[in-house]
Amino acid sequence: MFKVLIIEDDTLLNKGIAFALEKENYNTISAYNYKEGLDLFFKSSPDIILLDINLPDKSGLLLCSEIRKISKVPIIFITAKDTEEDAINGFKLGCDDYISKPFSIELLKQRLLAVLRRVAPIDKNIYKYNNIKIDFNKMELRKDDTIINLTATEFKLLELLVKNKGQVLTRNTLFQKLWDNDGNFVDENTLSVNIRRLRKKIESDSKNPQYIITVFSIGYTWGKS
Repeated sequence: MFKVLIIEDDTLLNKGIAFALEKENYNTISAYNYKEGLDLFFKSSPDIILLDINLPDKSGLLLCSEIRKISKVPIIFITAKDTEEDAINGFKLGCDDYISKPFSIELLKQRLLAVLRRVAPIDKNIYKYNNIKIDFNKMELRKDDTIINLTATEFKLLELLVKNKGQVLTRNTLFQKLWDNDGNFVDENTLSVNIRRLRKKIESDSKNPQYIITVFSIGYTWGKS
């Protein structure tokens, strides 16, 4: 599920876009000015941004410039102006596409899909599943946009399960691939403790796990089939 940050001061248009995209299984977050948009960008880590050029407090062009200093997240500009100058300025600042009001929701959805198809394969070290997002490069886990602190052993265990999704990892396999903070391979008890701790951190109900599934007498697998 892709997360779309909509930064548009027209309340009806903002809500209309959000409603239409959520029907297509996107996750949307709405901001109505420059300040809210920048704040939600940092808090929500969106996959793509729909950005109105004409915001009430500061220009969307300036916001794009600020975001581009730290992120390559795709940006599609929305504007009431259909001038060559706006398009040129937007592309110079690093926007990925441009759409002028009025536009159909269907056209916006197709533009969104086209941009996401171009950029989605770039970072294969990001994994998303339901409300879980894992950045393997940063060794970072987010649940519902909140960073969850994991020990090195917990993260390695999580990585092994996720990267072997669809397979059952035996306990012996995990013993051979996991080690504790002192560099020692884990034993039976340490593995059980780490499984239990990891479940408490990522599962909504650790007694009825949806992510780390026990395969009786064999080991563990990631996600219910």
